[in-house]
Amino acid sequence: MGVEGVFDRVKQAVRLETDRPNILRQMIVACRKGGTLSIMGVYAGFVDKMPMGAAFNKGLTMRMGQMHGQKYIPKLIEHVMKGDIDPSFVFTHELPLEETKRGYEMFKHKHDQCIKVLLKP
Repeated sequence: MGVEGVFDRVKQAVRLETDRPNILRQMIVACRKGGTLSIMGVYAGFVDKMPMGAAFNKGLTMRMGQMHGQKYIPKLIEHVMKGDIDPSFVFTHELPLEETKRGYEMFKHKHDQCIKVLLKP
């Protein structure tokens, strides 16, 4: 973890930073000149130490927004059910439905290197 990552964790702990900007920083640095950053998901809070000068000098375009689940989920589920798509690689943990709260906390705080939790009924 770099210096920015340590500072991010401290700021998050005291609620001065409410999101995780490290991946956004990496995207800006890795993107080619004139490239486009596509940012999907939920970035609802404040982020700090963004390399806006690098983004500006590279002439980057940023496209962002939340995923439109209502539009895409039915088609994605159809592909999963037919076996065209296997999303299992995303899940790092599997819990019974009764442990939803524990799974969410594990995901939220990245305990045990949690990426996604699969809840089974």
